[in-house]
Amino acid sequence: MSVSSEISIFVAGVLCGGHAIAAAFFLRFWQRTRDRFFGVFSAAFWLLAVNQLVASFERSTHGEEPGAYLLRLLAFILMVVAVADKNLAGASPGRRRPEA
Repeated sequence: MSVSSEISIFVAGVLCGGHAIAAAFFLRFWQRTRDRFFGVFSAAFWLLAVNQLVASFERSTHGEEPGAYLLRLLAFILMVVAVADKNLAGASPGRRRPEA
C-alpha cells in the first residue's frame, strides 16, 4: 500500500466522519423542533456519509461508478427540496414578513 493510497483512505474516513457529525447535528435539531427541514438534511448527510464509507472501501475506482453518483445526487436533491419547502412554507399569503 502506497503512502498516497493511505492518505486517500484517511481523508475518506475524515469526510465520512464529518458527514456523520453533520447528520447527527441536524438530527438533534429535528428531535427538538420536529421541523421537516432538519430531518431531511439529516437524511441527506447520512446518505453522504454512507457514500463516502462505500467509496473508501473501493480502492480501484474511488467512487466513480454510477451508484456513488446516484447516492450523492439523491442527497443533494433532498437538500434542494428541503430548502425549497422551507422557503415556500414561509411565503404563505397570511404571513407577514418582518420589517427591515
